[in-house]
Amino acid sequence: MTNFICATCGMQYAESEQPPAACAICQDERQYVKATGQQWTTLDKLRLTNRNSIRFEEAGLIGIGIDPHFAIGQRALFLRTPQANVLWDCLPLLDEAVVEMVKALGGVSAIAISHPHYYASMVEWSRAFGGVPIYLHTADRQWVMRPDQAIVFGEGETRALAEGLTLVRCGGHFEGGTVLHCQGGAGGKGALLTGDIIQAVADRKHVSFMYSYPNYVPLSAAAVERIVKAVEPFEYDRIYGAFWDTVSEQDGKAAVSRSAERYLQASSHHPSGGASP
Repeated sequence: MTNFICATCGMQYAESEQPPAACAICQDERQYVKATGQQWTTLDKLRLTNRNSIRFEEAGLIGIGIDPHFAIGQRALFLRTPQANVLWDCLPLLDEAVVEMVKALGGVSAIAISHPHYYASMVEWSRAFGGVPIYLHTADRQWVMRPDQAIVFGEGETRALAEGLTLVRCGGHFEGGTVLHCQGGAGGKGALLTGDIIQAVADRKHVSFMYSYPNYVPLSAAAVERIVKAVEPFEYDRIYGAFWDTVSEQDGKAAVSRSAERYLQASSHHPSGGASP
């Protein structure tokens, strides 16, 4: 029996003798099936062709990615604080070198994931560090393709992981879309780890909000307003998006505010008052 991994989105599935007939994540309108058709791989095969890479982001924060690019191409963030060591978002690949590195830095006490596109091989990561809890929002429960007892579903709008670390449900990209507020990030000014629920963009003065990034489907005005309202109570200067170099180094809270205002102004000029979900 094998845990097959979708080569397009990186989701690992429950054990089966044959690959699933289709990837539910890629069949959804927020994702896509490649023109060449559905393709599958396994963790063992991926370890032969790819490796985990690391990059220093700031004190107590290390980015972990996959080289060469695989599937969606997100990078995870390994956050170390005196209270907890959290893996934020997840990757399809887990190799021995990165496990040894993370254990040498104190290991992982919890995993938290922004939304289903980054569930990836979350169960493998949990088991590598002793079966640590995986915190997901229950609104996205249907997208878990490999159930496991380590998965902890939450229903609230916020959840404290440890002192100074708070999961904040924003919705938007997915109904359970979540960001992680780190009070001590950015040298004590606060950091927001957002996946692509709130995505840092090229000019670094703005962020973006989308229902589907690859298919260019925008969110409704109401969904954007909900995201901004959810993070408004928290102080933060820096925003870490889902990919290497998608970081708004400073003035992050103002960037969210001005971006939402621009978005809502554009939506108000649309005959229907906004776009998709």
